[in-house]
Amino acid sequence: MQNHKSGYQALRSGELVRPFLKWAGGKYRLIDRISDNLPSGKRLIEPFIGSGSVFLNTRYDNYLLADINPDLIFLYQTLKDEGRSFIDYCESFFQPELNNAARYYQFREEFNELMPGTRKAALFLYFNRHGYNGLCRYNLKGGFNVPFGKYKKPYFPRLEMEHFWKKAQRATFVCQDFEKVMQRARKDHVVYCDPPYVPISPTAYFTSYAKHGFSLHDQERLAFQAKKLSQRQVTVVISNHENEVTRAMYQGAKIVSFPVRRFISCNGSRRNNADELLAIFTKSL
Repeated sequence: MQNHKSGYQALRSGELVRPFLKWAGGKYRLIDRISDNLPSGKRLIEPFIGSGSVFLNTRYDNYLLADINPDLIFLYQTLKDEGRSFIDYCESFFQPELNNAARYYQFREEFNELMPGTRKAALFLYFNRHGYNGLCRYNLKGGFNVPFGKYKKPYFPRLEMEHFWKKAQRATFVCQDFEKVMQRARKDHVVYCDPPYVPISPTAYFTSYAKHGFSLHDQERLAFQAKKLSQRQVTVVISNHENEVTRAMYQGAKIVSFPVRRFISCNGSRRNNADELLAIFTKSL
């Protein structure tokens, strides 16, 4: 692996930049572990950007950031293009009179009929902070369907949005399948993948997991692309649960494993530890 002690690693503790979105499986608490395994390069490619914690806390010349969710990517692109005027507009939705179930569901119905635009992007942020547990979920028809969260005073992330906006000037955002995004990698690029995780129990594959839209076949496609890129001297790092499935799929990669406390519920009694891994595919494979 290339030497990564070159200023491309994450900002150290005390200097970390928080993402402005709540996001299930966000990597903010794991930045140091991830960055310690990211080599230097001209560009970081993230096919599954999520809340952008890795993007915000690494130092590369530029970034290619992708997700299959068009609402998420359009929010990021709008923030990049419109900056403070968009941030001010988003703040107008964080008023006490709009923090109730009636207005929330009115906005949700409107959102599902809107074409992409500034208002739809602002509403996506509103839902992220006012909806239940910060979830992002759609029904089978593609309609956003997260229920109202009943928060007393949702936090408006102005400072975090400003950090994101400034750094986004060095980023390109695309809404594409991860395979197409990874095919754009070149020898001086680094790829970090944070896909939807496999179930902790491998037997869950043929029950609940397939409903989430990222199948075992997709996991295998991702592993195949990682191996293929490593043969072209591109380092690929993948986060996932550690279990029999991932160990088999990532055979040949360097595996770094560690326990992570899982926040699987707003009920603190249901928060457990689970083993996680980083699979590191390099040109030496």
